[in-house]
Amino acid sequence: MGLTEHRASTWLSLAAFLAVPCSALSPAVAADLEREHLAVLARQIDLADRLAEQATRTAPQERARYHFDYAQLRADLQRVRTGLQDYLVPQRAQPRDPVPLTGDYVRRDERREASP
Repeated sequence: MGLTEHRASTWLSLAAFLAVPCSALSPAVAADLEREHLAVLARQIDLADRLAEQATRTAPQERARYHFDYAQLRADLQRVRTGLQDYLVPQRAQPRDPVPLTGDYVRRDERREASP
């Protein structure tokens, strides 16, 4: 199994892991469960990033024909982390309950009504 096939297989497994439990539950419970799964995934991405940082420092510095691009891995992990964070904690303000409109747009001049 090639690396690309392995990645696709891993993502499909993750999608199935997240979808199957959520499909049998009520929407509110499924949403909470999804948030928990995504929070776990975010922590795992943090761990992978720390491991990539360590590997960068310990990687052999010799000139080889092929080398692992740790900088690109960390950039991709950051992009995924940002996407998860944006979903879990949206930056925009949530809609507020609107204040009811009064519907009365006529302004009365109290001075004119008081004079005869």
